[in-house]
Amino acid sequence: MSRFAVVHAGQLVTLRGRAGARPGPEMDELSIIEDGAMIVADGQIEAVGTTDELSAQLPEDVSDAGGRLVTPGLIDAHTHAVFGGCRANEFEMRCGGFGYQEIAEVGGGIRSSMRSTRAATEDELFELGRQRVQRFFDLGTTTIECKSGYGLTFDDELKMLRVMRRLDDETPMTVVPTLLAAHAIPPEFEGNREAYVNLICDEIIPAVVRRGLAKYVDAFCEDRYFTADEVLKIATTAQKYDLELRLHVDQLTNGGGAALAAELGAKTADHLEQTDEDGIRALAGSKTMPVLLPASVFMLGLDKYPDARRMIDGGLPVVLATDFNPGSSPTQSLPFVMTLACLKMGMSPAEALTACTVNAAASLDLAHDRGTLEAGKRADFAVWEAEDYREIPYWAATVRPHSVYVRGQKVG
Repeated sequence: MSRFAVVHAGQLVTLRGRAGARPGPEMDELSIIEDGAMIVADGQIEAVGTTDELSAQLPEDVSDAGGRLVTPGLIDAHTHAVFGGCRANEFEMRCGGFGYQEIAEVGGGIRSSMRSTRAATEDELFELGRQRVQRFFDLGTTTIECKSGYGLTFDDELKMLRVMRRLDDETPMTVVPTLLAAHAIPPEFEGNREAYVNLICDEIIPAVVRRGLAKYVDAFCEDRYFTADEVLKIATTAQKYDLELRLHVDQLTNGGGAALAAELGAKTADHLEQTDEDGIRALAGSKTMPVLLPASVFMLGLDKYPDARRMIDGGLPVVLATDFNPGSSPTQSLPFVMTLACLKMGMSPAEALTACTVNAAASLDLAHDRGTLEAGKRADFAVWEAEDYREIPYWAATVRPHSVYVRGQKVG
């Protein structure tokens, strides 16, 4: 048995006893151990306590945190991390006053990434993904959800999902795969939307299930993308095949997407920038978790952020994620997302950390083995170049981990 210990953590943030469930107002309870210590055995946490409490049990292999902050590994519950190409030109266009839809109408946006992703080989996408995985580690993230949606053909959607499986198998990162074939209508189906929705339902979803390539199905329910009726058909098909739902809703307009996600029993409703009080009430009356993506608001140069404060006060277990993608949110930094959540969405630093750990784990059905630092859980954790958890959002886009561990192995 391999055993080692981390001692003298200035703050060991355990979130002990939390399961990422309601009620939301408990999101500020972090269960911090001062001068904390943790013993790891064969990739799992064996014991957690103060350094003095565990001193008699310590193995020979001991790492002194030197008063640094230790937290669970961060969990990013909404990314688009497999893609080809770069859209820095669109960033320049936004700086010049072009909006999201205007860029899409001149061939940019999702279709730009579609062209690059289609042109890339599976090995090329894997290598790009491997580099991004390391960047996630270096920023403290140890688990990601990842969506397809830049292929928009039968072959290319499956290609993206195979890359995700390789990243999960061949790197230390846990990559939770989501089929997002309903990300945009591809050019081949312009003027024949029904045929593309049928392709998703009749061919892509069944093939994905046969190959075991995805855990969830997602759809972009938004004006000019997919209607509520189209999303309903896709969701019904997914549920027939025992795939859970994660839905992009109410990002650019309030189309009642939050209520639709709640009605469908989706695991998550993501974005929610335009969701009103009725939508929040619908989510509060359901088991659907809100996943909020403030970096995409910031990077699109918009002003309306999701009403996280009202959601939390209404009992919702809010999740924060990067929405990492090449267009609207080209960032992999959950610490930066935490800063935005605190400054723009009324969240406290404690709530933001909860939203990136145990709540995010629950949204991916992983709270049983990660998201908190407790005996029996996976030893996924980060040692930060900081002494206090509030420094993660406070040192905006600056604080980095000193070291990051997955199953007790150093990865960053």
